[in-house]
Amino acid sequence: MDAINHRPRQQITCDACPLRKRQEFRDFSEDELAFMRSFKRGELIIDKGAAILQEGAHTPHLYTVLSGWAFRYKMMRDGRRQIVNYAMPGDIVGLQGSLMGEMQHSVEALSQMVLCVFERAELFGLFTKSPELAYDVTWIASREECMLDDNLLTVGRRTAQEKIAYLVVFLWSRSAACGLTVRNAVDITLTQQHVADTLGLSLVHTNKMIRKLAERKLLTWSDGGCRILDLKGLARLAQWDDEVPAERPFL
Repeated sequence: MDAINHRPRQQITCDACPLRKRQEFRDFSEDELAFMRSFKRGELIIDKGAAILQEGAHTPHLYTVLSGWAFRYKMMRDGRRQIVNYAMPGDIVGLQGSLMGEMQHSVEALSQMVLCVFERAELFGLFTKSPELAYDVTWIASREECMLDDNLLTVGRRTAQEKIAYLVVFLWSRSAACGLTVRNAVDITLTQQHVADTLGLSLVHTNKMIRKLAERKLLTWSDGGCRILDLKGLARLAQWDDEVPAERPFL
């Protein structure tokens, strides 16, 4: 099934795409831009908390996040949830379903979002009509794999406090790089339940560890989410490698 509570909106042309103006993203060549004009079918506005895609769904569409953010997750039969990653501007949503026939995870909006809509059946046209864009899809999938590797390391080897510190810095770094927030922003709109479901911790233990981080004056937490007090201190605790992000592609 497709997104729940979604609304069409007036289309932003690929020429006027706001992501093209950001230095973090590689811009399109004229030929690539022409292909994207023909590939894009429109846009959707997604309400906060709405399902974008659900595990097991067959969808005719593929999406790129234009604004807002979401999380990808898998559910166990007894209702336990594992958040596997987060989708932010420039990220593709639904690529797995396009290549494997059906979604192997679900996607839910963490904020109001705008998604660019593409026809899944036309994805394979990239490989014959625009090999550079086809390579970009491979690059994006490889980058997702690298992030999952780092997240697996976090869940498996970092201590509880290190896990939370890593997740906060990871989300801040990604959101700042893609324009979801500005570089001097210190707020991350995330609940402690999201943190627990990402890191494989109980909600009680998550709350306890967050209080310890607050006692160390690294962050504070409220109903509105996390406020970073000491980004460098969190990065040191998490053993975060502060690499300058390379210019990356998007569709």
